[in-house]
Amino acid sequence: MKHLRSLTAMALGAALLGSTAPLSLAATPDNMLVIANRIDDMKTFDPAESFEFAGADVSRNVYEKLVNFDPMDLEAGYQPQVAESWELSEDGKTITFTIADGHVFSTGNPVTAEDVAFSLQRAVKLNKTPSFILTQFGFTPENVEEMVKVTGENTVEVTLDKPYALSFVLNCLTATIGGIVDKTAAMENEVDGDMGSEWLRTNTAGSGPYKVASYKPNESVMLDLNPNYHGETPAMERVVVQHIQESATQRLMLERGDIDVARNLSPEDVAGLDGVEGVKVVDELRGRLMYFSANQKVEMLADPKVLEALKYAVDYQGMADSFLTGQYTVHQAFLPKTFLGALEDQPYSYDMDKAKAALAESGFPDCGPIKISVRDAQDRMDIGQSLQNTWGQLGCDVELIVGTGAQTLDRYRAREHDVYLGAWGPDYPDPNTNAATFAENPDNSDEAGNTGYLTWRNAWDIPEMSQKTQAAVVENDTEKRAEMYREIQAEHQQTGPFGVMFQQIEQNAMDESVENFVAGGATTAVSYWVITK
Repeated sequence: MKHLRSLTAMALGAALLGSTAPLSLAATPDNMLVIANRIDDMKTFDPAESFEFAGADVSRNVYEKLVNFDPMDLEAGYQPQVAESWELSEDGKTITFTIADGHVFSTGNPVTAEDVAFSLQRAVKLNKTPSFILTQFGFTPENVEEMVKVTGENTVEVTLDKPYALSFVLNCLTATIGGIVDKTAAMENEVDGDMGSEWLRTNTAGSGPYKVASYKPNESVMLDLNPNYHGETPAMERVVVQHIQESATQRLMLERGDIDVARNLSPEDVAGLDGVEGVKVVDELRGRLMYFSANQKVEMLADPKVLEALKYAVDYQGMADSFLTGQYTVHQAFLPKTFLGALEDQPYSYDMDKAKAALAESGFPDCGPIKISVRDAQDRMDIGQSLQNTWGQLGCDVELIVGTGAQTLDRYRAREHDVYLGAWGPDYPDPNTNAATFAENPDNSDEAGNTGYLTWRNAWDIPEMSQKTQAAVVENDTEKRAEMYREIQAEHQQTGPFGVMFQQIEQNAMDESVENFVAGGATTAVSYWVITK
């Protein structure tokens, strides 16, 4: 049972932000949410650049979008937010958005049509990692001001390069890159033509329910209420997310009442909470996939038979039944369960005889050295060590290259890895969100720098599969479109340098008083503004 204490919310916030060590507190204030989470992958708050899990959590609560998801009804799909309505032209290429009144940035400036157009134009011009979500509609830094423009006092016109399903376009706008930024604040902090990008790395200028009050990389981030938020005032006036790497430490802090939510508990620590008074665990199927990928610039890893051998030499079920139990289910296709066209076939199981036979048929029958780039997080390390063990049985000399989330991502995006072990989550609830990243590569040259495409990161040149993926995104017949994605995934499983292994079941442990903690399902990120205690 928790005990009451007299520390104020401000004092607790200061204490949390000043240290990453476990704290000896008794309970958190009723109007404050304290979370333990791994946030070492957080690189920026700028919605034009943010493309990591921890950053998406912040963006979801700071920046509003033209359309967004209601956390209490995720299955309803996108809903109006900054846009109160929209109309599609007869040719299916132009969408006119009418901007709602009453939305105000944390700076005090009203949200206008000019801010909306600026935010989308800016994201394309900056051309950061997630820009492909918008540039797939034909936007370029050179044409975007003509393609996205203000056409009235409260209207913005978006013209696409060709007709797409309206639902696909609107789903894309729910991605983090769709966040609407205060143009005035961004441009007041512009340096060398960056449109405020450097400033927005550590500051926020959104109209969502919260704003970033303090940020210490690899330590903590604190969100306070946006005093100008147009909606109902959230019950949690302050949200503190503290970077706690170890599962055991998160569990201890939760049991002591130092935090309200622990987001990275191992299955063992989740099991250890069974019967603990005042604590509950909430399970939620997420869209996040755990996979490994092989850089096709490495000659050995470009051999199809070597890839086949590695896929058969993965102990999928053994991992799911042991150190991943309850938190991951075996899944071997790039579309998560619940998505249109999701493929549930599992062509690979742990079979060392098949693995050795495939390797013997390859050009590298003795295998060779493989370096696995892996984030220093417990589940990733456990998976990496399992691969090191089973691939080692093939004769491969496997070394784990361990780093922070940011370090491993930087190496991956620079094509400097052998094998990358990582996670991927959908950016919007349409199958193209993963198909475009796992099965399309418009330009495989080093100069292209298409880091948003996992195919490019792994130097996988696939013009034919890219064409199939592009054809699926414009197909209006829903069932036909679903079948197209199933066919692409089946081919991808057999020929791709990707080994999709698991889909996440997120287990968030929390104080029993916490209600409405919605991690985001398979489609979005966490929503702090609906949480109560």
